[in-house]
Amino acid sequence: MPKKEIAADRFLQDHPHYDGRGVLIAIFDSGVDPAAAGLQVTSDGKPKVIDVLDCTGSGDVDTSKVVKADADGRITGASGASLYVNSNWKNPSAEWHVGYKLVYEFFTSTLTSRLKRERKKKWDEINQEEIAKAVKNLDEFDQKHTKVEDPILKRIREDLQNRIDFLKKHTESYDDKGPVIDAVVWHDGEVWRVALDTQTLEDEPDCGKLADFVPLTNYKTERKYGIFSKLDACSFVTNVYDEGKVLSIVTDSSPHGTHVAGIATAFHSQEPLLNGVAPGAQIISCKIGDSRLGSMETGTGLTRALIAVVEHKCDLINMSYGEPALLPDYGRFVDLVNEVVAKHRVIFVSSAGNSGPALSTVGAPGGTSSSILGIGAYVSPAMAAGAHAVVEAPDEGLQYTWSSRGPTADGDLGVCISAPGGAVAPVPTWTLQRRMLMNGTSMASPSACGGIALVLSAMKVENIPVSPYSVRRALENSSIPVGNLPEDKLSSGQGLIQVDKAYDYVRQYGNSPCVTYQIKVIQSGKSAPTSRGIYLREACYCQQSTEWTVQIEPKFHEGASNLEELVPFEECIELHTEKSVVQAPEYLLLTNNGRSFNVVVDPTKLSDGLHYFELYGVDCKAPGRGPLFRIPITITKPATIVNQPPVISFSKLKFKPGQIERRFIEVPLGASWVEATMQTTGFDTTRRFFVDTVQLCPLQRPMKWESVITFSSPTTKSFAFPVVGGQTMELAIAQFWSSGIGSHETTTVDFEIAFHGININKEEVLFDGSDAPVRIDVEALLASETLKPAATFNKIRVPYRPVDAKMSTLPTNRDKLPSGKQTLALTLTYKFKLEDAAEVQPYIPLLNNRIYDTKFESQMYMISDTNKRVYLVGDVYPSSSKLPKGEYSLQLFLRHDNMQILEKMKQLVIFIEKKLEDKDVIRLSFFSQPDGPIMGNGSFKSTVLVPGKKEAFYLGPPSKDKLPKNSPPGSVLVGAISYGKLSFSQGEGKNPQKNPVSYTISYVVPPEKIDEDKGKDSSPNESKSVSERLEEEVRDAKIKVLTSLKKETDEERSAWEKLSDTLKSMSMLIRFDVKSEYPKYTPLLAKVLDGLVSQRHVDKISHYEKSPVHNLESSLSYGPPHSFALTSCTLQVVEAANEVVGSIDQDELAKSFALKSDPEDEEGEKTKKKMEANRDYLTEALYQKGLALAEIESLKVEMGEKPLSTEGSKDHFEENFKELKKWVDLKSVKYGALLVTRERRQGRLGTALKALNEIIQDDKEPPKKKFYELKLSLLDEIGWTHVATYEKQWMHVRFPPSLPLF
Repeated sequence: MPKKEIAADRFLQDHPHYDGRGVLIAIFDSGVDPAAAGLQVTSDGKPKVIDVLDCTGSGDVDTSKVVKADADGRITGASGASLYVNSNWKNPSAEWHVGYKLVYEFFTSTLTSRLKRERKKKWDEINQEEIAKAVKNLDEFDQKHTKVEDPILKRIREDLQNRIDFLKKHTESYDDKGPVIDAVVWHDGEVWRVALDTQTLEDEPDCGKLADFVPLTNYKTERKYGIFSKLDACSFVTNVYDEGKVLSIVTDSSPHGTHVAGIATAFHSQEPLLNGVAPGAQIISCKIGDSRLGSMETGTGLTRALIAVVEHKCDLINMSYGEPALLPDYGRFVDLVNEVVAKHRVIFVSSAGNSGPALSTVGAPGGTSSSILGIGAYVSPAMAAGAHAVVEAPDEGLQYTWSSRGPTADGDLGVCISAPGGAVAPVPTWTLQRRMLMNGTSMASPSACGGIALVLSAMKVENIPVSPYSVRRALENSSIPVGNLPEDKLSSGQGLIQVDKAYDYVRQYGNSPCVTYQIKVIQSGKSAPTSRGIYLREACYCQQSTEWTVQIEPKFHEGASNLEELVPFEECIELHTEKSVVQAPEYLLLTNNGRSFNVVVDPTKLSDGLHYFELYGVDCKAPGRGPLFRIPITITKPATIVNQPPVISFSKLKFKPGQIERRFIEVPLGASWVEATMQTTGFDTTRRFFVDTVQLCPLQRPMKWESVITFSSPTTKSFAFPVVGGQTMELAIAQFWSSGIGSHETTTVDFEIAFHGININKEEVLFDGSDAPVRIDVEALLASETLKPAATFNKIRVPYRPVDAKMSTLPTNRDKLPSGKQTLALTLTYKFKLEDAAEVQPYIPLLNNRIYDTKFESQMYMISDTNKRVYLVGDVYPSSSKLPKGEYSLQLFLRHDNMQILEKMKQLVIFIEKKLEDKDVIRLSFFSQPDGPIMGNGSFKSTVLVPGKKEAFYLGPPSKDKLPKNSPPGSVLVGAISYGKLSFSQGEGKNPQKNPVSYTISYVVPPEKIDEDKGKDSSPNESKSVSERLEEEVRDAKIKVLTSLKKETDEERSAWEKLSDTLKSMSMLIRFDVKSEYPKYTPLLAKVLDGLVSQRHVDKISHYEKSPVHNLESSLSYGPPHSFALTSCTLQVVEAANEVVGSIDQDELAKSFALKSDPEDEEGEKTKKKMEANRDYLTEALYQKGLALAEIESLKVEMGEKPLSTEGSKDHFEENFKELKKWVDLKSVKYGALLVTRERRQGRLGTALKALNEIIQDDKEPPKKKFYELKLSLLDEIGWTHVATYEKQWMHVRFPPSLPLF
C-alpha cells in the first residue's frame, strides 16, 4: 500500500493517534463488502463500516404483499414456495411481508459466470445420468422387440427415443437464469427483521431453509451481514424501507468499491504494512453503481448518496466514478454537491479520469466541478517495482500515462492534486481472494482521501476549524510538484499530496477565514460565456492580445455570521504572474462583496505549442499562506499548415518510457478527416504507445480519437479519424510509462498527418417525406478528392406518447433531500407492438447521454411484455435488445423535487428505435438531375473534386416500396451518408459508417396511401327486410353485452347466466323454464362457450354435485353416476360445446370446403366466409370439449375411478379427438395442447414433451403460461426433477407476478 509517497508513513510515525480516528468517509462507489479483509474494525476497535446502502435501488425487493402463517407456522412465499417460519421469531402483528428475486440480479457478471459454470457442471452430471437411463430403457425395449410392426409398439419405441432426444436438446439449450430466493420481512416489536430462504442455492436439502436463517435488520442498527451460500461466498446486508414494503438487499456491483475503501481505510492488526492510508477512519458505503446497468452510476444513486452523507454527518466523500461532460461545473448533481459542501462542510474528493494523456480530458464530476477535489494518478519507482513488478523501476516518479489532464473547457485547472494511482488492496469475498492490484485515478482518489482523513483527524483533536475551503488550500499549497515545467500542473495539479506538510499548514493557518474564492472570467466586451480560467486554444486567440475581466467573490459557508465573519473580512492581495505574457494589477483590496479587475494576455511572442501560466493572489499580511486563489492561463498555440496539399510531419521524435510529445495544429478549413502514418525505429523490445487527438467544440463533449498501438518490432502503421476544420487539434503521442523499461533504448517516431476534406452545404440531411430529392453542394477546399457518396438507412424510430402518467411522492427518507424537500416521481407508460422480432432501443432525445451535465435528476426505463417479463432496463445510455414479436410496455421513471418540471414531462415523446436487418437496409441512389428519382435517369456515381470548383448532385428519397413494414406516419428513418474515400482503403465504401467521416440522414415517413377499395363491400344486404335487419342488430347488440359482462363475483356471474339463459336454450343441468330467443344461433352459442371457458380457469371446487352429474353422465353415456368432485363450470363447457357442434351442419360444411369458390361471386364469397366462421366455431368447440373431458377424466382418476377407456366403455375423449383431427392440424399452436393431452393419456410422456416443445417453438406470440405449466406437470410425472427445477426458475423470468421496482 503506497503511503511513503504522500508522507503518510512519516506523519503516522510522529502522530500515531491521528490515523483517521473520528473521521467518517462516505464511499460513493460500486458498494463495499463488509466481510472483506481489513474492513471489520478501526485501529481503535470501532466498527469500520457503520452503514451499507444501495442508493441505486437495484437490490430492492417488493415486499408489499402480506401473508399470515397457518397453524403449522407455514406461509406461502412470493415465489409460490411453501416456507416455515421459525417459532422463536417474535412477530406481534403476525403479519409477514413476502417478496422474491432471482439471485443473479444481486451478483456481478463475473460472479454469475462462475456460478453458471459450476451449476452447469452439476446439472450436466445429473442430465447425463438420466440420458443413460433413457438409453438403457430403449436398449431393453429393442432387445425385447426385435421386429416392431405393431403401431402401438412403434409409438412406444418412438416415445422412448423422444425422451432421449429431449434430454439431449435440453443440454444444448440450457440457459441458467439462476435460483430464486424468497425474502420475508416482519416487525419484531422493536425493529424490522429480514430472513431469506436460499434452499435453491444449496446442494444439501436441509441447507438454506428460511427457519434456519439468522434474522438481519437494517445494517446500521446491528452491523451484521449474511452470505447467500458457500458456493457464491457473496456477502450481503439488508435495509427495510416504507414500513416493510420495500426490502433492500445490498451487494456490490464490482470489486471496485471494496478496493477503494481498502486503500483509504483498511486496518490489519497483524499486518500493518497492508493498512490503508487512514486505518482509524470509519466509512459508510453508498452504492451508486447500479447492478442492472453493469455498475453504471445513476442520478438516483448519486442523489440518495448525498442524502446519506448529510444524514450520517460524514466528513469526507470519496467518489471514484466519472465520465466526460458537455458542460463543466454544471448540472443537478453539481448543484446538490455545492449545497452539501457549503452548508455541511463536507470535503468531496473524486477521481479526475483515465482518459489521458491528451489535454482537456478530465471527467465529471471530479475534474470539472469547483466544489470537488479532482485527483490525478501518480506512480513512484517503489510502486513500479513492488505493485507492478516491472523489470526495472523508473528513476523518478511520474503521472500514469492514462491519467486525465486539464484544463477544463472553461479554463479551470481540472486536476487539483495527485496521489498514488495503484495499490494492492482488499476485494470482496466472492472474488475468492483477499487482495488484488488495481490502478487508475480511482485508486489515486482514495489515497488522497485517506491522506486528508489523517489531517482531519488531527484537526478535530486539536480543535482546528474544519472547512473544505481551508483544507483544499492547505493541500494545494503544501503539495510537491510532479515535473519541472509549469505545464506539468495540467497533468498533476499542484503536485503530489504531502500529509505532514498539509498538517503543518492547517496548524499554522487553521484560524484563517474559512472562505473560498469564486472566480468568473469573461472576455471584455462580451456577456457570455463565463469561465473559471483563461484558455486560449484556437489560433485566432493566439495571434493577438485579448483583455479579460476577472470577478473574484469570497464565498463563506452557509450560516456564516454577518457581523463576525462577513463584515470584518478584508484581505490585501498581491497578484503574481508571468508579466511577459500576462498583465494584471499588482495589488487588490478584497472584501466580502468581491472585486473585479482586468487582465491582458499577449501570446503573440510565444512559440508554437503548450504554455501554462498562473495568475495567483497572495495575502500581503501573511504571504506564508501561499496562493489564496489561482487563475489558470493555458495557451495552446497551434502550428499553421501552409503547404499544399496540407500535410504536416513530425520527424525523429525520441521517446523513453512515460514520455509524452504534444503537437497542436490548426486544422485547415475544409478538412473533415485525417490520414496518418506512424513509423517507429530504433528499439528491440515491444513498445506500447497511446495516440490521442482532441478538439474542443462549443457545447459538445471533447471530440476525442484515441488508439493504443503496440509495436512488436519497428514498422509503420496507418489510421484515419474525423476532424473539424478551423479548430485546433492536439496530437498527443505517449510511450506507455512501463513500456520499454529495462531496454535503455529510445524509440524514434516519425509521424505524418495528411488532411482531407469534402466541404458540404448540409451536414445533416432531412427528407420531409415527399418524393423530391435533396440537392447537396460539395467542394474540395484543400486538394483533389474522390467524391464517392454512399448513403443508407439502417434504423427506424417510431414516436410514442405516454398512455398513462402517474405522479407520486417517494415515501422514504432516503429520498428526502438535504434541503428538506421530498423527491417526486413521474412514471410514464408507453405501449408499442412489434409485428416481427426486432432489435430495439429506446431513444429519448431530451434526456439521453447526460448524467452530470443535466438539470434533470434521474431517469430509468424498463421494457416488459404482456406477461410482465422484463427484457430491457436502462437509463441515460440506452442499450438495445432483440425482442420477439408481441406487445410491449415501456415505463419511464423520472425523479425531481420540482413538480412543475415533472408536469411538463407528462406528454414526453420518446422513440422506439428498431435496427433494420441487413436485408432490409435501404441504400439510397444519387442523381445528376432533379427528376432522376422519378424518371430513373441521370444516375450519379463518383467524380474527382478539384479545389476551387463546386459541384452538386441529388440524393433521392427511399422508394416507398422499400420502407420497412409497419412504419407508421411520423416515424423517422435514420442512417448515414459519407462523401469521401480513404486513399489506402481497398473496399467499395458502400457502408458510410465505415468511411472516414459520415453524417446523419433522416426521412420522415409520410401519411399512408389511401385504400381505394376500402368501404366498397360495406353496404348492408339489401335483400333483407327492415324488420329482419333490425332483429339481427338487436341480437348482435345483446351478444355484445353478454361478451362484455365480467364474471369475477357471484353477482356478476349470476347476471351473465341470466342473460345467456334468455338468449339460448340451457341444458337440463341449469333450468327448464327459460324461453329461448335464439336457440340455434351458432355465434351466440360460441360466445356462451367462451364465457364458460374463461370462467372455468378461475372456478374452484367448492362442493360435491351428485344429481346434476348423474344427469350429465347419462347424457354422455358414462354409465352409472360417480361420487367425485367436478366443477359445475367444466360440465357446462362440455354441454355448451355440444350445443355449438349440434348447431352446425357438418356435412354441409364439408361440402362447402370441397368446392372451389369464384372470387367474383359475391354471394359465394359471403357463403365461404360464413362457412369459415362455422368451421372456426366447430373446431374451437371440439377443442374446448376435449380439454374439459380430459379434466373430468383426470378428476375421476384422482378420486380412485378407472379411466374411461377401460372396462369396455366408450372413450369420449378419443372420439372427440378424431372429430377435431378432421378439421385442423393438431400440431398447431392453437390446438396442440389437446395433442399433448392425448399423448399423456396414452402414457407417451416423451412424445407429449416433444409435441409441446414444438408448439412452444412455433408460437410467435409472447409465451403462454398454460403451455409451460403443462410442461412442468409432464416433467414432474416423468420424474426429471432437475429439468423441472430448471423450468420453474424460468417461470419466474417468463411470468413474474408483477414488474420489479425502479
